[in-house]
Amino acid sequence: MTAEPPRGIRPYLHAPVAPVSPAHPAQPSGDLRPYVLTSGRVQHADPSISLETQVTARPGAPPEAVRIMPTEMQAILAACALPASVAEISARVRLHLGVTKILVTDLCAAGYLDIHRLDASPVNNPDVILRVIHGLRAIS
Repeated sequence: MTAEPPRGIRPYLHAPVAPVSPAHPAQPSGDLRPYVLTSGRVQHADPSISLETQVTARPGAPPEAVRIMPTEMQAILAACALPASVAEISARVRLHLGVTKILVTDLCAAGYLDIHRLDASPVNNPDVILRVIHGLRAIS
């Protein structure tokens, strides 16, 4: 009996596919249409993921699980070895930003990526605004 994947994780993250040959490392394929990569989805499930959201690969991902992922997801995991923003990942992997957000959300839901969100709550704090004004005056 096969276990049901946790809710929110796309089934293709668990479906076996042909392994990637070591002679040909994972390269994103420009042949696939974006709706094929995202299973027809046009919006990602996590609205807190934006251009500047920092993403890192979670250590300890089983190599056999990574090998059976689509090449685009393998490339995203490789790009996240060091902290990178979603925009940087999109540029490195050469995928549309919307597609990258969807795939990053899927990989995060599957437990392969960690997302580091910026706490933007003090933005409207008057003390922060005054410090910014003083800092701008100091450099002008």
